[in-house]
Amino acid sequence: MNQTATEPPLRDTIALVAGATRGAGRGMAVALGEAGATVICTGRSSRTAGLTSDYPGRPETIEETAELVDDAGGRGVPIPVDHLDHTQVAALAEQVRTDYGRLHVCVNNVWGAETLKGPPSEWNKPIWDCDLDDGLRLLHLAVDTHLITAHHLLRLLVAEPGGLLVEITDGTRTYNADTYRISAFYDLAKASVNRLAFAFGHELAPHSATALAITPGWLRSEMMLEAFDVTEDNWRSATAPPGFRASESPRFVGRTIAAVAADPERAQWNQQSVTAGELARHYGVTDLDGSQPDAWRFIADSAADPTVNANDYR
Repeated sequence: MNQTATEPPLRDTIALVAGATRGAGRGMAVALGEAGATVICTGRSSRTAGLTSDYPGRPETIEETAELVDDAGGRGVPIPVDHLDHTQVAALAEQVRTDYGRLHVCVNNVWGAETLKGPPSEWNKPIWDCDLDDGLRLLHLAVDTHLITAHHLLRLLVAEPGGLLVEITDGTRTYNADTYRISAFYDLAKASVNRLAFAFGHELAPHSATALAITPGWLRSEMMLEAFDVTEDNWRSATAPPGFRASESPRFVGRTIAAVAADPERAQWNQQSVTAGELARHYGVTDLDGSQPDAWRFIADSAADPTVNANDYR
């Protein structure tokens, strides 16, 4: 991760974003590309591979993400992978080893269970009223994929000092400890990923590597924009809950990851669970519109004072 004053901060960095097809994963990949990294973009939605996605019919592909990384100034490398398949992830690790010999940044962003959690009308049901197959599938996608990916890729991350593992979840360790999250399955999934960052950080620290969990705020993903029938250009016109005013583009959380990766003191974050907003304030990172959205701070403050204005949290 060496740099000069005139070079992009991550020019010599090999990064991998697991689950880079759309949403936060795409934003993270592109932001790492902005900082000059070579970004391996993995996922099941591909123009060439016949893998089955849990979002059939969605137009986004990992090849499209890789092209956006190129456009941003990095080098995008699409590799179709089902992160539930041990054999495919082992092959991915071997390909990274063969092609690059090392891995500096690994972003464990696999999710794929957005439809399985159901719409708000299906939330807050007791477990006996939940669909068991859907709930277990959600856990496999949210937790098993992260364990499988770490098992095969972290050997490369510790090959030289300074590696960074980022676990992406929804809600910080503190927030999730005191807040019921949608269903027993979703609650367990999101709390588990925070704990994985803690456990992985324990295992990585002796190798001078760092693991942390980051939670984006209210994310203006492709699916979220479609749900409110708006685009990134006119999202402020959406008929949405007040907190949407404090939402962020997918690029925002990616820029915070790039800032951590470029920080020689990144070990200060080891085993921590933080929001994109917290990291943005620490590093001076801004979203595409120059703001610093902080939906999680809005959530905390509005719980104490419902009259706070979400526009003030940007």
